Amino acid sequence: MHFTIDTLPALEAVSARDWDALVPADQPFLRHAFLHALEASGAVTPAAGWTPAHLVVRREGALVAALPRYRKVHSFGEYVFDWAWADAWERAGGDYYPKGLTAVPFTPAPGARLLIAPGVSRRAVIAELAAACCDASLSSWHLLFAESEEVDDWLAVRPDLLERASVQFQWRDAGYGDFAGFLAAMSAKRRKEVRRERRRVAEQGLEMVRLEGEAIDAAALEHFYRCYRITYHERGQQPYLSRDFFRRLRATMPETLLLVQARHGGRPVAAALCVQGSDTLYGRYWGSEVEADCLHFEACYYQGIEHCLEKGLTRFDPGTQGEHKVSRGFAPRRLRSLHYIAHPGFRDAVARFCAEEREHIAAYQHHVEARLPFRRA
Repeated sequence: MHFTIDTLPALEAVSARDWDALVPADQPFLRHAFLHALEASGAVTPAAGWTPAHLVVRREGALVAALPRYRKVHSFGEYVFDWAWADAWERAGGDYYPKGLTAVPFTPAPGARLLIAPGVSRRAVIAELAAACCDASLSSWHLLFAESEEVDDWLAVRPDLLERASVQFQWRDAGYGDFAGFLAAMSAKRRKEVRRERRRVAEQGLEMVRLEGEAIDAAALEHFYRCYRITYHERGQQPYLSRDFFRRLRATMPETLLLVQARHGGRPVAAALCVQGSDTLYGRYWGSEVEADCLHFEACYYQGIEHCLEKGLTRFDPGTQGEHKVSRGFAPRRLRSLHYIAHPGFRDAVARFCAEEREHIAAYQHHVEARLPFRRA
């Protein structure tokens, strides 16, 4: 089986049709339109510290696999934090940057990373790509938020890769039927608390509205972006993503977008923008012009759960971090990432760190699972 591998300096170097033919239906962040919007809007460029170096694999001229990849001169926008590794290596006199990265920029959503055509052996492709990814001219290469089966295949081919664990909180439909059924599965105390939180939003005069696809007009998107910027400015930061990025999403993949608006007196005052796959709702971007009790829980969690139950989506990934999600029905899910470290001594130190961290993550997950709010038999 003969493969040829090319490195692309930008996603526009490959056709959207060929790239998207490899993308699973539930992976909107891997679509050509999404990744290209990041590059075309300036969020992912060499000037921003992200240099695209995507790998594409062809067989007899046909595209059969693709791997998003970047050279990076910092660790912003990744959500699997390696700042301490960088600091340690540079204190020892090494250069941690540039490094290699395979991930969806600014998007800690687990999913496929190696896109592959049906009938093509993933391990065979990985064997061809591994040398390009594990490049000794770079300090390291990092595969973030990959699906567990893909992680297993990389480890089978390259057992020298280091595995790191992390936890996110996700909601899954357990046959609830509707939101009332979801609440019925909770303990009586927690059920009352959720109802109180939702009631509190309404008591403040706020009305929740969900807009999908073409119903998200230019004015709604402009208001959302104003709110999104507020979230960053409150922390003294500039947003990673520009207005142009979101306009591009609305123009090229509107069917994947869900906008949750909070309105007061008919005027929008807060907004949460989600992205939909075939089975999963991904909550990603949020902001508010007002301070309102329980509004974040309603807009970013309860509205998403309700939407999933109405539309038949079985999973809701509301974003990274946030242990407060547990009491609202989001269970911990352990995620895996892989890391190539070029220097043998540095690799051994990182390996010890990852092994200890995995033990802590396993204990933490067990602890958190015991705090889920559902009734027990």
